[in-house]
Amino acid sequence: MLMEDYIDKAEKVLMHTYSRYKILLDKGEGVYLYDMNGKKYLDFAAGIAVFALGYGNKEYNNALKSQIDKLLHTSNYYYNVPAIEAAAKLSKASGMDRIFFTNSGTEAMEGAVKLARKYFYKNKNFAGGEIISMNHSFHGRTMGALSVTGNVKYREPFEPLVGGAVFAEFNNLDSVKEKVNENTCAIIVEPIQGEGGLYPADSKFLIGLRKLCDEKDIVLIFDEIQCGMGRTGTMFAYQGYGVKPDIITTAKALGCGVPVGAFAAVESIAGAFEPGDHGTTYGGNPFATTGVSKVFDLFQSENILDHVNEVSGYLEEKLEELVNKYDFILERRGKGLMQGLEFNKPVKDTILAAMDKGLIIINAGVNILRFVPPLIITKENIDEMIHILESCLK
Repeated sequence: MLMEDYIDKAEKVLMHTYSRYKILLDKGEGVYLYDMNGKKYLDFAAGIAVFALGYGNKEYNNALKSQIDKLLHTSNYYYNVPAIEAAAKLSKASGMDRIFFTNSGTEAMEGAVKLARKYFYKNKNFAGGEIISMNHSFHGRTMGALSVTGNVKYREPFEPLVGGAVFAEFNNLDSVKEKVNENTCAIIVEPIQGEGGLYPADSKFLIGLRKLCDEKDIVLIFDEIQCGMGRTGTMFAYQGYGVKPDIITTAKALGCGVPVGAFAAVESIAGAFEPGDHGTTYGGNPFATTGVSKVFDLFQSENILDHVNEVSGYLEEKLEELVNKYDFILERRGKGLMQGLEFNKPVKDTILAAMDKGLIIINAGVNILRFVPPLIITKENIDEMIHILESCLK
């Protein structure tokens, strides 16, 4: 079948929940993707910040192939070595004490919310804990995660959602304090808002949240699903701020292509969960956690964090040059290899033109280009991206 035939077939059999671009990706190598017709694309989206190690890493692939021949699944009635090793590595990298593996980022957020509410219930013997989240935040599309997502257009069609969520202004500590009451059990924040427009948190804001949560015995949750796993130059973005949360959520680059997520907590919070409080059939299976374990090994052996810190400044510099050159580009925002350019007009045509010329970039909202490439990109890859992008802007 031709690529166009497959796309036509997809439109007939798949639910129309995505506005897909009209290409069918077939394979990847390094930082490049190839469609079914063999056309080559420089990838500055990484599957929405997933493929940190790029495509076709042999050590990663061989680890998964080896595990396929051993054991794919056991259920959580039993222990398995890959899950234990992956949990230990995630614990060490994050500074958290206890790990729960999920199948996705939105499930990680569901678990984090449940844990915060169970901690509140256990301490106050009251099952009405309220959660403060931020306007313009994005935490997932399942009902619980959607309930704490600060964007009305995502929530409204599916109401009534899970109750007890209120929204404050990102980077406005007074706004958060105004929402706090005796029933507040958790505050959720992305250290860098991704879908909300590539806005980094202010240091004073996160420090203030930590102090507030300590004073009021409120659980502080950081959503690191997109900004974590080395993307900002530290393993998790909060480590660059020097502020430690009580719970984190992670996914995307945690597995570098394997569908896996996790939430992790400090001991004092994690201890609120008892057997039967939470569970999952597939979460933490040997196949997925083999991927997680190998990702942490490769981050260390390939010096990924050092590389991100080396090349991210160059990406920022090149994007700033575009801001200074074109008056329809208003601002660059972001941190590390999680960057955005805000335009004074929609960016869809720019994305399509770039794709036609062999560059994959994505948006974050109507008028923002988002740059979340594989963490292994080079300065030469950045120059190639800028050359193609600027040809579209002209």
